[in-house]
Amino acid sequence: MKSDREIMEILEAYDLTGSYRKAAELAGCDHHTVAHYVALRGQGVDPTARKPRAKMIDTYLPKIEELVERSKGKIGADVVHRKLTALGFTGTDRTTRRAVAAAKHAWRSGNRRVYRPWIPEPGMWLQYDYGEGPKVDGQRTHLWCAWLAWSRFRVVFPIWDKTLPTVAACLDRTFRIIGGVPTYVLTDNEKTVTLDHVAGIPVRHPTMAQVGRFYGTTVRTCLPADPESKGGSENTVKIAKRDLVPTAVNLRAQYGAFSALEEACEAWSEEVNFRVHTATQRVPAEALMEEQTRLHLVPEEPFSAAFGETRRVRRDATVTLNRVVYSVPHQLTDQTVWVRHDGDEVVIVAASEAGAREVARHTRSTPGQPSINDDHYPPSTRGNRRPKPGNKIESQFLALGHEAEEWLIAAAAAGASRISQTMTRALEAVCDHGRPAVIRALATACTAERFDTASFDDILAYQQYRARAEVTRASEDHSLQPGTGAWASFGPN
Repeated sequence: MKSDREIMEILEAYDLTGSYRKAAELAGCDHHTVAHYVALRGQGVDPTARKPRAKMIDTYLPKIEELVERSKGKIGADVVHRKLTALGFTGTDRTTRRAVAAAKHAWRSGNRRVYRPWIPEPGMWLQYDYGEGPKVDGQRTHLWCAWLAWSRFRVVFPIWDKTLPTVAACLDRTFRIIGGVPTYVLTDNEKTVTLDHVAGIPVRHPTMAQVGRFYGTTVRTCLPADPESKGGSENTVKIAKRDLVPTAVNLRAQYGAFSALEEACEAWSEEVNFRVHTATQRVPAEALMEEQTRLHLVPEEPFSAAFGETRRVRRDATVTLNRVVYSVPHQLTDQTVWVRHDGDEVVIVAASEAGAREVARHTRSTPGQPSINDDHYPPSTRGNRRPKPGNKIESQFLALGHEAEEWLIAAAAAGASRISQTMTRALEAVCDHGRPAVIRALATACTAERFDTASFDDILAYQQYRARAEVTRASEDHSLQPGTGAWASFGPN
């Protein structure tokens, strides 16, 4: 068998001489060999190609192709090897793996999915999906990830669950963030959207159909188990989870509260929407301004049929459901909210210009056992009143700082007399000794519980003397260590 270099030399010699025998003399081989390679070249066959040798597995190739075809290219080589061994194949698993790899490559070449380029139109498509969010206080969260196909504008915020009322609230909030309603909304085939498939046709959830009619959009779903048909939202989920969910990759710290997760999502959305997109070479936020002219108007009121029962928040920032009291954020006092049961929990939803959103969630309670969340109320000042100046002297004294306030509160609690006189003396001392010295004296007086004017003057004078006095150091000529001189009087009796 000639090497590739020798074959090329034979053909080159023939092209030079035009004779088999003369080419054989130049190449150092038989003239029949020259004729053989020249004939192969004349037939359009690669002279350097080697004829495949017969292999032990050749007789089993039809069976391998059948198994690959039946499994749609998903069967493993180890499974194929066990089946071939049962049929009498005695070769190694390495031979089987090579044959299966070649069969799979051939199958994929003939069954490769061909994509038609999709050119989205402005205002046409909005896609949404969910991502697994981080745990907050041990409770599982989800990331709502929406994506406008034309402008590439992304909307990401956290949610507690994926129930139908939550989906309706998320859609309302998304529409208000992007400033309009698109013609179509594309999502996955979850039970909140699709109840069943009949002859391949998705059967919509009646409430979701009402949501679509309310906002003037059509809810569409991708093919079952086919995430490639909504790749935009899938990619948004992937990027959001990579950056927002604490992992060893992004080294992000755990979230201490749900509000911290919301702030992180807002910061992330602002970052990705105000930088140039790789595919379009445009800033999504700027493209959204152009796309908003093609979006439908958002209704002034949200779709509230699925949110639950309406309640008006009382002055104590609570609502009642089934005779049980639940707290809500105090900012919602005198406003209308929606309350509903969700399993063992009670969910409270409020609407604003930014859209409907969940504002409180409580564990379901019983009558006589109110569920109150301290975070829903401002810090209480009851029993800890702060001084409020009523005249010029009080205003100037309290303007000295926190130490002055603490001195006044402590003096009043101790029943000190002539407090106003001491305050006036402190203001006079500011002109003579400076504000830092007076503040230090007041702090010391408060600690020592000495609130009269004379004590203040004494403390101030002593601190001023200590500040001016030089540091004295012990001399090496004298020591307080007792010596052994006293032992000199001891002796034998």
